[in-house]
Amino acid sequence: MPSFLGVRTALALVVAVIAAGVNLLLNGDVQASLVVLVCAVASVLIAASGGEAPSVPERATLEPGKEPAIADVIEAIAEPLLVIAGSRVEAANQGARELLGHHVLGEDVRVAIRHPAAAERLMHSDEDAQAAPIHLVGLGTRDQRWEMRVHALGDGRRVVHLMDRTGSYAAERMRVDFVANASHELRTPLASLLGYVETLREDAGDDPQTRGRFLKIVFGEAQRMQRLIEDLISLSRIEAEKYRAPDKAVDLADLTQQVIIELSGSPRAADLVTQIGDVAPVAGDPTQLSQLLHNVIGNAMKYGRDATPVTVTLQPEGEAMVRLTVADEGEGIPPQHLPRLTERFYRVDSGRSRSLGGTGLGLAIVKHIVERHRGRLDIASTVGKGTTVSILLPVLRVS
Repeated sequence: MPSFLGVRTALALVVAVIAAGVNLLLNGDVQASLVVLVCAVASVLIAASGGEAPSVPERATLEPGKEPAIADVIEAIAEPLLVIAGSRVEAANQGARELLGHHVLGEDVRVAIRHPAAAERLMHSDEDAQAAPIHLVGLGTRDQRWEMRVHALGDGRRVVHLMDRTGSYAAERMRVDFVANASHELRTPLASLLGYVETLREDAGDDPQTRGRFLKIVFGEAQRMQRLIEDLISLSRIEAEKYRAPDKAVDLADLTQQVIIELSGSPRAADLVTQIGDVAPVAGDPTQLSQLLHNVIGNAMKYGRDATPVTVTLQPEGEAMVRLTVADEGEGIPPQHLPRLTERFYRVDSGRSRSLGGTGLGLAIVKHIVERHRGRLDIASTVGKGTTVSILLPVLRVS
């Protein structure tokens, strides 16, 4: 009989692995397949033990090393997992104990999880209802979002699987906000274009002076749309390449001088002050670094006060880094805005930014370029005194 049970157990384990594999092929959900496998293996181990699972009080008095096999199995899973018998928590892995507290063993699961939606689901015995995931907001911390799945074991127990969806929810919110903001930024100049074109088609188009003024506005709005679309394309391209570190040797001192020459046509070109030291070549993408310099220096020239210096400093930072610093003497930025400056379309003063031709994507592009170059971006500002942007970039390593 022992040998027969051993063969039967082995066959059951094989079937469990096959079931998990089929679930993975059909649904493509690795986490769900892993939970199916854990539940199946746990059921086989419990059945093979030949006895009923101990009650919660008995389990609480077991000596170390004599835990039920199911507790050892779920401990291998990083995400929170609970095994409940009836309404009591019989086992909880480390992830569940860290999330819900080490006291949850033996508690009523509704008290352990403390969420109305979770309690309602756990009281249902309908297997179809249990299979559907539910979303829990505020479990753990106020901003955390979890997905809970309940899987029935063959002996009447159930496994509660909690998956942290906070990151994916935040990413989805960022995507939705990005699309909404981009649509709004494009719709505004487009509405202006359509309005002026419609007016030109009517009597206003017969007056040369009016026609010239309207066409100038139309041209300006078209340029604004062009800048926005170019920035959107640029941001998309940089994000697509962010995992591939650039490796070309870029003379940042020479590139900085080129950008300053290109900006010499600006009304504030005379305010530029450069302090460029002897720095080693950096590992970079020259096109993206040129864009970074244009954005950072251009911002300082836009938002600095007239007739005040915009200082561009380039110097070595130890042997491994190069520091670029751009400082203006503008109105400065209140501290509550600093953490959000690199968000897409975030503006401290929307009206002023648009009037100066800003798209709201400049610093977001700078941040992604710095990240792709494995560098560091710091922005410091004092209201009434000005803003300083510092960028550290790694030098090219010669193998």
